[in-house]
Amino acid sequence: MSNAYSLLFILFCFSVSNALVPPADTFRYVNEGDFGEFESEYAPTYRPLNPFTFPFQLCFYNTTPNAYYLGLRMGTRRDGSLMRWVWEANRGSPVRENATFSLGSDGNLILAESTGQIVWQTNTANKDVVGFAILSDGNMVLRDSKGNFVWQSFDSPTDTLLVGQTLRINGGPLKLVSRDSITNNVNGAYSFVIEPKRLALYYKNSMRYWSSTFPKLNRANVNLVNATLRVAESEYEENNFSELQCYITNVQDFEQPSLRLGTLRYNSSLSYLRLGIDGNLRFYTYRANVRGNAWALLFTLFDRGVRSSNGADDPVDECQLPNRCGKFGLCEESQCVGCPTPNGVFAWSKDCDVKLPSCNASSFTYYELKGVDHFTVKYTPGTGRTSLDNCKNKCTKDCKCLGYFYHTDIARCWTVNELKTLTRVGNSTNLAYIKTPIN
Repeated sequence: MSNAYSLLFILFCFSVSNALVPPADTFRYVNEGDFGEFESEYAPTYRPLNPFTFPFQLCFYNTTPNAYYLGLRMGTRRDGSLMRWVWEANRGSPVRENATFSLGSDGNLILAESTGQIVWQTNTANKDVVGFAILSDGNMVLRDSKGNFVWQSFDSPTDTLLVGQTLRINGGPLKLVSRDSITNNVNGAYSFVIEPKRLALYYKNSMRYWSSTFPKLNRANVNLVNATLRVAESEYEENNFSELQCYITNVQDFEQPSLRLGTLRYNSSLSYLRLGIDGNLRFYTYRANVRGNAWALLFTLFDRGVRSSNGADDPVDECQLPNRCGKFGLCEESQCVGCPTPNGVFAWSKDCDVKLPSCNASSFTYYELKGVDHFTVKYTPGTGRTSLDNCKNKCTKDCKCLGYFYHTDIARCWTVNELKTLTRVGNSTNLAYIKTPIN
């Protein structure tokens, strides 16, 4: 009897650990048929799928012919406003016509080509998944028989955070990554990253062009743990406000810092934070009961107005955006005001660029710009104390270096491998030296 009991117990445990998705909850959608008629972000063609929870719907969409992405769309046709894409399964790996999106009885969620080649999956086969759902906050989940999340889309953001979604130091997700362009749906040049001592924005993963100023993180034993997009009660406004709330270690609860993102309208928690194609952070809120203009832009990090970041006194000007003035240009008060050359500063145009020298030190020289900074200078420490000659030598010995920046008042040096947008700061102690070929 004891052996029989043991065998039954083993079989019972095996059956529980390999629970099947009920047939009624499995699905298979094929990328075929007519396109939707209403306007969506990036002006794509799209095919809406059945999974829908107001105002979120899954779709196949494409911005270039026969290159489709499985995306979650936010907004409804009845409000007549632009519908936005807030999550994607397969950025950079498009599928073609007749691709399939399916949930099988084994609990694995799969995006595959018509040939059966798997492009994206949740890797949740035989993990007790019993069903799929789109929650009211836009989180898509696979649940087990106990109601726990086996997988959730909130753990794999692209360029967008929805309310309740978190960036985490341990276990990720660590960052948002921008889209390359309206038509080219691959990872772009910008990332928004949570780090132990800061929230930061990077150009090409290494050039920091903004970071949060949370004084509490200056303490040796205090570090960021996570940052969650929240709607909070306001002490001074009738409406709620939104913020990216950060949890940090070894402090009192009331000391938790946050990045304030503006006051919500109509108390709507249907909102998102987006790292844009241009590298700017913006916060949008969706007003579900409004027709024709359901979206409101509440916060822009780099703005033309005098706006401060997370309570700091210094405004974050658009000149801080690496590509504000294209390939090369001088920026002042959010405007592209000049094209620096060895012969002086001329009127800026989209054709403004630098001439790349060879690696031979005898083939190039430098020209000087006074009162000018690079976009990395404000938020990176540089090297110091050091002399101007040492700064020059560092750039000269580096074939990839295109220029160096030096602050004479603090004897600090920055060398850069890309120039892009330079900022006029009006301080004669801030010097820029641009590498140029000797004619």
